[in-house]
Parts: sequence; structure tokens; C-alpha cells
Amino acid sequence: MKEEGLYEEAAKAVKELIEAAGLKQGDIMVVGCSTSEVTGERIGTSSSVDTAEQVFAGIYDTLKKAGIYLAAQCCEHLNRAIIIENEVACRERISVVNVVPQPKAGGSFATMAYKYFEAPVAVEHISADAGMDIGDTLIGMHLKEVAVPVRISTRSIGAAHLVCARTRAKFIGGERARYDEKMM
Repeated sequence: MKEEGLYEEAAKAVKELIEAAGLKQGDIMVVGCSTSEVTGERIGTSSSVDTAEQVFAGIYDTLKKAGIYLAAQCCEHLNRAIIIENEVACRERISVVNVVPQPKAGGSFATMAYKYFEAPVAVEHISADAGMDIGDTLIGMHLKEVAVPVRISTRSIGAAHLVCARTRAKFIGGERARYDEKMM
């Protein structure tokens, strides 16, 4: 599969998710991306830096314009660690770990994040406000506790299946409780 259109597909999907999830400046979006799946191959078999660069750029450029932070999930070889800006790690008081992702150990998408972020660091966990799973990479462990599926018109990026989610505050209090509709 050619890389043509991947930037645009990724940017369009992010714009849709930002709107559907009601994300705001300062929020965090986790993205897991199998470039193997984007190119039509089986996950973990054909990592592609060129593909990652296009998909990453579409996502990162769009999030940056909106003031939303990207958290790039590494592959299972790095236990699905997260690459974030050091600013986010400090703000969220998350412990940094020492690893630099590579295309075959961390994945090409996370490698691009490490290359292009201003001050990249790796962390083991994050609680993101929304997420985008490109190619069934299993991002759920990095979302806040109550994840809600979000259906957008973009169903795939390249050949990779796309699943999106937002999070919401937990409901507590039982049947007599009232809830803030803006937080649903």
C-alpha cells in the first residue's frame, strides 16, 4: 500500500474524534498504531517508518493545533509503554522510565513520537482522556477508567481497523442521584 493519503486520513480521524469526544486544550489522547496493519500486513510483521511518519504527522499536527497532547503507545516488546512530552510527565506527576523506542522494539509510530516531540520521555502508564487504536493495538490500559466507544465516519487508516474512545466521569450515587449532563 502506498503512503498517499495517510496523513489526510489520520488528520481527518483525529478532527472527528476531538469533536465527538469534546476534547479541550490540555487533554491527552493516546494513540496505538500498527504500521504493519496500516500497510495491510499482520500486526508486528512489517513495521514501516515511512508509513509511521505519515500517520504520526497527520495526528500530531492536528492535535498540536488543538492544544491536545499526544501519548504514543509502544508495542508489546516495550510492554506498551507510552512516549509523551516531558511537560506532560511533570504535570501529571508520572515516573519516567529509560527506553528509546525503535521500529522493531517499540514500533515505528512510537519511534516517530520520540523523534519529533520537543522533549520526549517514556512512561509505563497514563490515563488519557480519549484514544485512537489503529490496527487493534489494545490501548484500553491507557485510558481513564470509564471508556466510551466513539463512532466516527473514518473506519480505517490505510488497511488498519480504527477504534476510537472517549472517557467520562464515573457515575456514583445510585437511583436517586442526579448527574451533570455536560459530563456524560
